[in-house]
Amino acid sequence: MSVDPHDLLVLRAVARTGRFTGAADELALNHTTVSRRIQSLERALGGRVLSRAAGGWEPTELGRRALRAADGVSEALDGLAAEVSGADLRPKLAGVVRLSATDGYSALVAAPAVADLQREHPELQVEIVTVTRRALQQRSGLDIEVVVGRPQVHRAEAVLLGEYVLGMYASERYLAEHGAPQTRDELVAHPLVYFIDSMLQVDDLDAPRRLVPGMRDSLTSTNVFVHVEATRAGAGIGFLPCFVADRHPDLVRVLPEEIAEVLPYWMVLRPDSLDRPAVAAVVAALRDRTAAMADALRGDRRAERL
Repeated sequence: MSVDPHDLLVLRAVARTGRFTGAADELALNHTTVSRRIQSLERALGGRVLSRAAGGWEPTELGRRALRAADGVSEALDGLAAEVSGADLRPKLAGVVRLSATDGYSALVAAPAVADLQREHPELQVEIVTVTRRALQQRSGLDIEVVVGRPQVHRAEAVLLGEYVLGMYASERYLAEHGAPQTRDELVAHPLVYFIDSMLQVDDLDAPRRLVPGMRDSLTSTNVFVHVEATRAGAGIGFLPCFVADRHPDLVRVLPEEIAEVLPYWMVLRPDSLDRPAVAAVVAALRDRTAAMADALRGDRRAERL
C-alpha cells in the first residue's frame, strides 16, 4: 500500500503538538479524521508511528523516519506554492516551534533571540512555556527545553548552552534600614526571598538553603520576577540571577566574593527536532544570544537595559 502524503502531514502535526486534538486544530480537521489518517499511515507502513507517553503522543522509531519524509513533503509543497505565485524562492522558516525554559532565560535571552530571528522570517511562530523543572523524560509537544543543571535524559540530545551566576541582592532602602551583612554568618539575621522550598524541582537551585541554612523564608514564589520585585520592595535579601538583578540600579549585590553560585544552562532536544529547519534556526539563535550575553550571565557587568 502506498503512503498518502496527507497522512504524513497529519503525523507531523500530531508529533509537534503531542495531541490529536492539537493537530486537528492546527490542520482545521476534526479529531476523528486525524485518528483515521494516523491509522491509514500505520497500515501503509506496517507498524506503529506513535506511542502513548505521559505528556501526549511520541513518535516511534518508525514514526521518526516517517517524520523526515513528512518534512520533505511540507518543504516541497511550500516551494511549489512559492514558484507558482512567483514569490521569493529563498529558504524561509515557517511553522510553530515550542520551547520551555526558566522565567529569566525565557524573558531576557530567548524572547529577544526569537524576535531578531522573526525579523528575517516573519512566518516563524514560537511558543515559550516558562517553567523551572528538570528535563522531561517524555517531551511530547516540545521541540526545545532549556533547563538548569546537567540533564539525565534518554532518547534526546543535551547541549551545554552556557553558565550563569546567582548572588544575594538587597534594595538600597532595605540596606539603609537594616544594615548590610558583612559576613555569611550575618545573613542569618535577614529574611530570604527565593523559591518555595517544597515546590523546587531542581536540586541545583538549593544553594541559599545549603550555603546559609539559618536564613528564614520571607516571601517565596515559583517565579523569579516575583523574587526580583519582592527584593526591590524590601521583603528581604533575594537570591537572584545576576543577569536579571543587575538590570535594576536600586538593587545592591551583597557579599559577591562569598556568595556566587555558578550554574549551567543546558538545552535538550528531541531526536527529530533538528531535522526541522525552523527548530535548527531557533537553536542557533539561542546559542548565539547566550554566548553574546556571557558577561551579563556571569554578573561581570551591569546587564544592558533592553
